[in-house]
Amino acid sequence: MSSYKEFQFPCSLEGKSAVITGGTSGIGNAMAKMFSENGADVVILGRNPQTEEIARQTGKSVTGKILDLTDWERTAQIVDEIEKEFGKIDILCNAAGIGSGIPAEEISMEEFSHVLLVNLESAFFMMQTVGRKMIATGNGGRIINIASDAGLLAVPNHVAYSASKAGLLSVTKSLALEWGKYGITCNAISPTVVMTPMSREYWKGERAKKRLERIPLGRFGEMDEIAAAAVFLAGDGAQMINGHNLVVDGGLTIC
Repeated sequence: MSSYKEFQFPCSLEGKSAVITGGTSGIGNAMAKMFSENGADVVILGRNPQTEEIARQTGKSVTGKILDLTDWERTAQIVDEIEKEFGKIDILCNAAGIGSGIPAEEISMEEFSHVLLVNLESAFFMMQTVGRKMIATGNGGRIINIASDAGLLAVPNHVAYSASKAGLLSVTKSLALEWGKYGITCNAISPTVVMTPMSREYWKGERAKKRLERIPLGRFGEMDEIAAAAVFLAGDGAQMINGHNLVVDGGLTIC
């Protein structure tokens, strides 16, 4: 059973250690920067050969480790290394993910399976690996998964991506239920389109226009807005929030 801890607001992440997958770019990197600015020691994980250099440029308390999340054995080794380095892992943020813009009648089995492997299976096994450490340490923890409004609504040509994010939301609820007794909260953030470098290439022209027409606020999200939501969920002010999906979509899903 977890116990209430008094806190100050804005919430400080001072003394916390955080692991962020997909931390070399996009939302993951924005999260790493903001976590560091709020006092956390951050380790970013990514396949990019420049991961360590990117980490140094991201923040003074940010380090990086090269990792292909689909390599389960190496993932376990890296998590062991991080725990030994910091003594504990307080926060895990799963921001790694890939898109897929192929129509349902054209997508191959290989493509469909690969999207689920990266976005869902790898995320779960990272949660399982880190969660075991959190349970053994006995200090609780925060798990934050970057899902998507595509896990809530149908999006054209996104059948594999939508399935992976809907699955991630289901896993989030399951772990919130099972691990709450250990003081571990598991929550998700579901953004609409966020202006990452990858999104800017896909969501433009007529495609972007049609999407924006469905968003009451009339714009796409920015990376810092998702990072700020993650900082809140990682802090002591959110210690009673568990199994929640924080939708950051400008009102898209209410229409």
